[in-house]
Amino acid sequence: MAEKKPFEIAREALMKLTARKLMPTPLNYQAVYNEIAGTPDVAPFPEDALRKIARALPAKTTAQATQKELLDGAIAQCNWQSVQDVLVAYASAGTANAVHRSADTRADSPRVSFQAEFLVPVARLIENALPALGSDDARFSEQVGQLLKVMRDPLADMPKVKSMLGNFSHRLSFAAEDQAEIMGTLLKLLHLVIENIGELGLDDNWLKRQIDALMVAATPPLTLRRLDDLERRLKDVMFKQIEAKGRALEAQEDMRRMLATFIERLASMTDSTSAYHSRIEESARLMEQAKSIEEIGPVLKDVISATRGIAHDIARVRDELRGMREKVNASEMEIDKLHQALNAASTQARHDQLTGALNRKGLDEAMARELADVQRKESPLCVALLDIDNFKKINDSKGHDTGDAALNHLVSVTRENMRTQDTLARYGGEEFVILMPDTALEKGIDAMTRLQRALTRRYFLAGAEKILITFSAGVAQLVASESGEDAITRADQAMYLAKRAGKNRVLGA
Repeated sequence: MAEKKPFEIAREALMKLTARKLMPTPLNYQAVYNEIAGTPDVAPFPEDALRKIARALPAKTTAQATQKELLDGAIAQCNWQSVQDVLVAYASAGTANAVHRSADTRADSPRVSFQAEFLVPVARLIENALPALGSDDARFSEQVGQLLKVMRDPLADMPKVKSMLGNFSHRLSFAAEDQAEIMGTLLKLLHLVIENIGELGLDDNWLKRQIDALMVAATPPLTLRRLDDLERRLKDVMFKQIEAKGRALEAQEDMRRMLATFIERLASMTDSTSAYHSRIEESARLMEQAKSIEEIGPVLKDVISATRGIAHDIARVRDELRGMREKVNASEMEIDKLHQALNAASTQARHDQLTGALNRKGLDEAMARELADVQRKESPLCVALLDIDNFKKINDSKGHDTGDAALNHLVSVTRENMRTQDTLARYGGEEFVILMPDTALEKGIDAMTRLQRALTRRYFLAGAEKILITFSAGVAQLVASESGEDAITRADQAMYLAKRAGKNRVLGA
């Protein structure tokens, strides 16, 4: 079921308020809205009620008056923790110690200012860095928790904070070194795995391209995107290697059976030949002892019969051996075809054969990875769809070979001007899609405009003739709950408008 959009939830909330005969107050509306959206119904901060309580509190002493001022500030900030701290300080404001502490907790005091402007951001920085350090060390996690609690206390003891920060910094250096060493060791192990896959391959030439690509992908600096690409490539190589190895083992088994049959036939042939020689020798002996032509006749018949038998055996074995040789040749050809197909698949499965850019399948996988990044990091993603202007005219007047060269020229210039994190894919014909992560709409339009300028500086040569290659492009920034294909569709519509507006333009969707 598709997720409801905010305006749909709002409309349904108003309808339910009417159906339930409830007053359309902010509280009633928020409760119904949260009920429909499936979000927690958290009560709003009771600012008005707390202000009435603050006004009712007496201010008989200077300390109480100070705490009342601090309470007003905490209510204005809607900060429950500050409200609680001030009320506790107000309750003990009658003692001298409380008077001293209240002076330190004034909103304009140096301590509160320092805590708000320095310690709280540092605490947030430490908290954001914790996931990178792991959670294996329970003692270190406990130490960090205590430090964060002290740093967020408006009445924190600064010498204590300084001491705890020093201990944390010391322990942090060890934790960072451990993480760096772990990453380096894992990277070495990964390189060993890749190298061993290459060594175990049945054909090093077949695996060389994939192994080289894996090594490049596993070279620092590593990013989540590069690791995703590395995982995909590694799975592809392992799958193709297992498939080729299985087929090669089948061929080896066929060869083993053929060799066993050959040995069996050879042994049979040896037995037949030995029997034939024995019969010939016996016939020669009988012919030497014969005294008349009548005695020689039966011996000749036996010789002819034995000769025919051995000739039949030889012909049968010859045919079997010829059949086995044909099977061997067929197996070798099949293995060679398999290697060629797998080698082609390693580059063609996700890449366009002509330009080397990603094809539609490769684009779908890249889009899925970018969408996952967008959801994880809540970062912007721009999708650009560009179409070469007057490409049909180039094909018709210069030929398809020139058109293909023009596509490769565009891809070459685009790659020179892309960032390493950007993705280029051939969408179809002369259309290309560029994925630009961490890029807002205006920046995406600027990037496509810079690419247009780069193309004007790099003429395409068709023989000795210079041809200016231009393109029209549409750029769309992915919006919430939108699929990648929907974003491409919006970019395509903007590109069409750019064509209608005179070509060689970039428009945002």
